Amino acid sequence: MEPLVRMSLAVRVLLRRSHGLIAACALAAYVVRDGARDEFGLLPAVAVGALTLLLATRIRRKILEKKDSPLLLDVEIGALLVVWTDWALVRFDGGVSGRFSPALYLVIALVSAFARPSASILVALWAIGLEGALRFLAFGERDGDVFATHAGFVAAFALLGFALLRAEVARAKNAARARIEAQLVRIKEDARSYRLLGAGEATLRDEVRSDRLARASVEEIHQSVHYALDLLRRSLDLHTAVLLWLNGAGTHLRISELSTRSECIHDVPFAVGDGVLGAALAQRAPVSLHRPKASYKLPYYSAPCPVRALSAIPVLEGETLRGVLVIDRLTDAAFSPEEEEMAVQAARFCLRAIQNERVFLQLERAKVDQGKLYRAAQALGAALSEKDVVDVAVKAAREIASFDLAAVTIYDEAARAHDVVAAKSADGDIDDLVGVRFAHNAGLVSMVVQNRCPLPWRGDYESARQFVLSKRLPWPAHPSLLVLPLLMHDRALGTLILGAKRRHAFGDAVRPTLEVLASHLAVSLSNARMVHKLETMATTDGLTGLLNKRSIVEAGAQKIAAAARFDRKLAVLVVDIDLFKKVNDTHGHDVGDLVIRGLGDILTRQKRTTDVVARFGGEEFVVLCEQTDEKGAVLLAERIREELGKTVFRTSSTALSVSCSIGVSTFPEAGASWDALFKAADDALYVSKRSGRNRCTAWRAQRKTAAAAR
Repeated sequence: MEPLVRMSLAVRVLLRRSHGLIAACALAAYVVRDGARDEFGLLPAVAVGALTLLLATRIRRKILEKKDSPLLLDVEIGALLVVWTDWALVRFDGGVSGRFSPALYLVIALVSAFARPSASILVALWAIGLEGALRFLAFGERDGDVFATHAGFVAAFALLGFALLRAEVARAKNAARARIEAQLVRIKEDARSYRLLGAGEATLRDEVRSDRLARASVEEIHQSVHYALDLLRRSLDLHTAVLLWLNGAGTHLRISELSTRSECIHDVPFAVGDGVLGAALAQRAPVSLHRPKASYKLPYYSAPCPVRALSAIPVLEGETLRGVLVIDRLTDAAFSPEEEEMAVQAARFCLRAIQNERVFLQLERAKVDQGKLYRAAQALGAALSEKDVVDVAVKAAREIASFDLAAVTIYDEAARAHDVVAAKSADGDIDDLVGVRFAHNAGLVSMVVQNRCPLPWRGDYESARQFVLSKRLPWPAHPSLLVLPLLMHDRALGTLILGAKRRHAFGDAVRPTLEVLASHLAVSLSNARMVHKLETMATTDGLTGLLNKRSIVEAGAQKIAAAARFDRKLAVLVVDIDLFKKVNDTHGHDVGDLVIRGLGDILTRQKRTTDVVARFGGEEFVVLCEQTDEKGAVLLAERIREELGKTVFRTSSTALSVSCSIGVSTFPEAGASWDALFKAADDALYVSKRSGRNRCTAWRAQRKTAAAAR
């Protein structure tokens, strides 16, 4: 049966994926059956419409395909194009040997240029086969010479399309890609020179977003600067107004934006040298030139230009030199002070446009960082356990920075030791460190806890000189490392450790945000510990660490319901220390507490992992035993009684032994509810007390009368 199901599913998948090719075969059969020569009615119209619709959808899918289109899609498009062409030739040219028959060769060449090579071969074979079917089946030809000639031309055009057109298409694609990449590099250089990009982005998604914002800002800057330069050129009757910008090293100038009438612009970086531009940059003051020599050559022109007047205005951002604004004209008229002042104002406008975009980008980045921290704070606030808090914090950190490993340590101030509570890496190098404890030492984690500041400096880890946890605990030698303190009221609770294989992963762009996240993590971790402590206090006994009365009542109701559902046995033991009031009155309550803790330890050792032990109140304890009948419960009670009798409780002033009495009841014989079971065990305990103490008694129905006498 299974092979049949698999075959059925395979057929369905094949039909779903290749229905276009099946439709092409059906339409080809229709054309061969003289469908193209029938009178144009409903059936031919439906066939042509289906053929055109299928072809249009396949071409649209290929255009929209982000990756390389699959082989089947290329074959479908080629097959449908061949069928459509043959149908048109038969319908309008009377056959496949008419005046327009070379149209098929063009189709084959087109498919060979854009489809996969294997798809081109299949389409060429399809075209030859379809033409042969039309000639020999539809038209009844017997001479194969014409068909062989046509088949040869089909193969030749397929080879031509593959060899020439495909190469030309690839060359055009590569050229377009190179132009786009060069433009992107230019925009990135402009963004870097305008100081729009940060020192280092956090994640790949942030880097893409930052590049997109930087490109938009660069475009906005170019539009604003071009508007100012064009307005300046038209107002002062200039030949060229150009803003030249310094590179990061301050060694070269490059055209940032210009407005000119010249067609001989030399748009390549050139060194900062002497002359008017060098003087303006050196003096940091406007420099003008009137009637320069004929041999004088401006570096932003590719040929000598008959400039008669020139003025260079340095662009200063505070005390920092950013570039120079150059204006020139061909008329023999020197620049007046008013014109130079207008150029100075234009330079200030250009600088202000750059500064505004820089501020805008900073605000955008701050908004993104605030959004990440807001989402992290919400998630951390919802996490109540330590594990959930740590998981949420690591997930939030991944939105801020890219890293390959993360760990969280907790500092035990009383023991001066650190515990690794979480550790995860892509390679699994540190996963086994969870639960490891190491003493306070000279490692980075200990230093961060002690000094309450992130380490190492700039996030660069030197494994030869530094160690993270301790010298005996290995740590991956990733070049980037950041250990952040988890501070709560200026007290270090522990550390958040992040590591990355790429260098400079924790630069200035991400470190402040990570520090804020670490502070949120510290608060949430402290809250989770407090919640755990409150839960423990609400469910356990403070003296023995066992469950308290409320918890055992809840556990009893749950286990009784489970026992009733699955028809299992259940036993309840009520243990009471004999003459405990005398112990307190004779030896003091501190010795009484010692005896209570001792009995609690004995019960914990004797119980199974599925059993539940609780201090019910005073010197009375309850043990709840799953899948235990009366015989098993009595055996357990005897072991408890005997071990307590052998135990000697020693203090600085005395040594004493005590005994206990135990009552046992079982489900369902003694009752079907917690109250009934507990009352039955308590009645049996009363029988043990009345019978001389230091004994175990199982509940019996006949003992109800004795219990009623209490």
